[in-house]
Amino acid sequence: MSLNIVLFEPEIPNNTGNIGRLALASGSKLHLVKPFGFEISDSRLKRAGLDYWQHLDVTIYESIEEFFKIQNGKNFVFFSSHGQKSHWEIPFKDNLFLIFGKESVGLPKSVLEEYKNNLYKIPLYSEHIRSLNLANAVSVVVFEGLRQLK
Repeated sequence: MSLNIVLFEPEIPNNTGNIGRLALASGSKLHLVKPFGFEISDSRLKRAGLDYWQHLDVTIYESIEEFFKIQNGKNFVFFSSHGQKSHWEIPFKDNLFLIFGKESVGLPKSVLEEYKNNLYKIPLYSEHIRSLNLANAVSVVVFEGLRQLK
């Protein structure tokens, strides 16, 4: 049982490090799509991932186009505050790709439009926030997926 965590153009090294740690803990694979808002050797990324980073199954892509070309035909779900369906409605299955946008602006509009039927959100119960921290959002989705797959 494995899930794929995909970060399109991550900007904050601490988030990426924490998500890497989560990927390892959950048995998931991490996919990072450039450009990054940091250097992959950034000490903050390594610190957040602690000494686990070396054990992580991670693939790096040069662009969103390269990611879609290599992973063509795979099962994708996307996350955005613009989604109409809740993450509880996702049809989780082994090897599903969970795709998250960059911290500042989310997913590109072209992706939101092309994959609108596969767009989900995490419900928020306060009008005082727009979204969750990226690392927290990934955690919520991954562990809901593992719960459903078990």
